[in-house]
Amino acid sequence: MKKLLIANRGEIAVRIARACADHGVQSVAVYADADLNALHVRMADEAYGLEGNKPADTYLNIAKLLAVAERSGADAVHPGYGFLSESAAFAQAVIDAGLTWVGPSPAAIAMLGDKVQARKLAMKVGAPLVAGTADPVKNAGEVLAFAEKHGLPVAIKAAFGGGGRGIKVAWRLDEVEGLYESAVREAVTAFGRGECYVEQFLDRPRHVEAQVLADTHGNVVVLGTRDCSLQRRNQKLVEEAPAPFLSDAQRERIHQAARDICAEAGYTGAGTVEFMLSTTGAISFLEVNTRLQVEHPVTEETTGIDLVIEQLRVADGLPLSITQTPVPRGHSFEFRINAEDVGRGFLPSPGPVDVFEAPSGPGVRVDAGVDSGSQVPGTFDSLMAKLIVTGATREQAIARARRALKEFRIEGLPTVLPFHRAVMAHPDFVSGDVFKVHTRWIETDFANGEAPALRPDPLPDAALLRTAIEVDGRRMALGLPAVLLSGLSSAAGGAVAAPAAQAPAADAAAVAAPVSGTVQGWKVADGDEVAEGAVIAVMEAMKMEMQVLAHRAGRIAFAVAAGGYVAAGTAIATIG
Repeated sequence: MKKLLIANRGEIAVRIARACADHGVQSVAVYADADLNALHVRMADEAYGLEGNKPADTYLNIAKLLAVAERSGADAVHPGYGFLSESAAFAQAVIDAGLTWVGPSPAAIAMLGDKVQARKLAMKVGAPLVAGTADPVKNAGEVLAFAEKHGLPVAIKAAFGGGGRGIKVAWRLDEVEGLYESAVREAVTAFGRGECYVEQFLDRPRHVEAQVLADTHGNVVVLGTRDCSLQRRNQKLVEEAPAPFLSDAQRERIHQAARDICAEAGYTGAGTVEFMLSTTGAISFLEVNTRLQVEHPVTEETTGIDLVIEQLRVADGLPLSITQTPVPRGHSFEFRINAEDVGRGFLPSPGPVDVFEAPSGPGVRVDAGVDSGSQVPGTFDSLMAKLIVTGATREQAIARARRALKEFRIEGLPTVLPFHRAVMAHPDFVSGDVFKVHTRWIETDFANGEAPALRPDPLPDAALLRTAIEVDGRRMALGLPAVLLSGLSSAAGGAVAAPAAQAPAADAAAVAAPVSGTVQGWKVADGDEVAEGAVIAVMEAMKMEMQVLAHRAGRIAFAVAAGGYVAAGTAIATIG
């Protein structure tokens, strides 16, 4: 490959652009309107707009991405993670266009991306598994039947999902129907397909995974384990490598199962096999992520292997640069730096990044997708950067992490830095002889004493207003930020109108948007009588779905239609 199209955004697009520079390959970035001045756009050798702001119109639009590849002369495509990274259809479209696909084959993606089929493959090779449905369920009734047979809690999971999206855990029978519908909605939004299956949910398990690399020459290598148990809403916040407090037998069982699953699937490239580890020590296969993981840097730091360059080598038909599981060199933590308000239950909080001052020093690496002056839009996920800290031992890595987190300074919007600082002082996580963290530890054991942060200032309108101009006799497309035209119109006496900012909720009857995001749908009809505490709407922000509850009883009047985007605090309805 000579020129690579990066079909993604944010810090992973920056990471891939850097690998391209190291590997001697030119990089091509793409961007939604809101990402016009994003770091990944400035980092790549070239950048092309996708004309839009919603994921479906931009980073999920296969036709637009392939058109940019053709226009730029790119001969390869790297999907990053999220978006289309686990889409067999996208992989096939890239290959059909005569381009090199940096990832596993469409057949392997389809097989392992179907979580039901992946479970069957895992059973075939003898990987450990909890009870689950053999095929996707047809309705909430089948979920209830499974729960009644196997007991609660049960996990409802998107059959074609990944990355923690489209997962709902039912702890009571009366919540099964609502959670099933929510899982289907979230799966359709994130992956374009709503099929879900059900399996037993292990209470208070650890989340342990194995990083796999495979090439086209028959080499399948497990690089080691990671622990990703610190999660909220099934989304990881802190990861570490190697996974601590495992016996040699447990580690080897995970390595062997991961190797067998990928070999049976004919896998190539980088992939991750995920497992649950129960409090009794039992291991259960969870899923295979057929892509690069967000947490891949901790494996890089403890093995010395550049996983992105290995992906590029495999895509070019070269053998892996390593053929055996390496002995870990030290210990590494990754902290996801998300734009979320810890004091409001990790509420997504898009906004401006006024100050971004990253730490440095021995053992510190920062993979960022923003810098000072960036904007974090509400239409994509909340990840801004990743802090990776490595030491010779877990204890040294903890000490360095405390120092680096203290140095890290971000202003303009809430972040999860206060949580990370608290975790690195919590005995459940940092004790040298006990590890009490599990996947629901944040919800059940962590005493969140963080006060709600100040609301960030509303973001300016990110849309680009497009027109055609002629330059030296040639017609060209021109896109200008709406806020720029608004400023010009003010100076010129108001010739051009910019969209007006929505007024915040001001009276007791108003239902205030809990977050800047999209009103995905109303659960009641305009004019209905609603009870206090009833679910009246569902909002989506930064790829997270949340319910809006009635703050009092009365008759509801909508102020925002389904599909409308609002700033946090805006009145989306009134209840009189």
